[in-house]
Amino acid sequence: MEAMKNLLERRSIRKYKETQVPDELLDQVLTAGLYAPTGMNRQNVVMVAVRDKETRDQMMKLNAAVMGREGDPFYGAPCVIVVLGDPDVYPVVENGSLVLGNLMNAAHAVGLGSCWIHRAKQTFETEEGKALLRAWGLKENLVGIGNCILGYPDEDPAPKPRLEGRILKV
Repeated sequence: MEAMKNLLERRSIRKYKETQVPDELLDQVLTAGLYAPTGMNRQNVVMVAVRDKETRDQMMKLNAAVMGREGDPFYGAPCVIVVLGDPDVYPVVENGSLVLGNLMNAAHAVGLGSCWIHRAKQTFETEEGKALLRAWGLKENLVGIGNCILGYPDEDPAPKPRLEGRILKV
């Protein structure tokens, strides 16, 4: 029942404290990502945990540029887990999405806040994004699936009502 409680109580957090995520909690969240199901158990998803402020800020600017903005699309979160996949191994987007779901649910379970931030695909299609992949020792052809921002929440949002008509039993 604890798992169900975590699934029902997790919220997307958009305001974070500056305190960095400690290794022990980050490792637990990343391990949950490793255990996400993947099509035919291909395990074709890579996670890069970015806590270095300079790199995080570089990624923040690249992500914001995709939207034509200058703000912080990472909402001040001190840690960003980039989820990348091998486009030559099907189904890359679905596998990466399952990893992101595990990351967010695990974050909540260990007392951290998280939120899925889009535009990883566009970020890592840029020359600057490809340079980051090379610097991390990764292949340039990896596709950005999403970013999981992570940190200690500085808000406690109430749940939004669930829309009706989204479940059919036949």
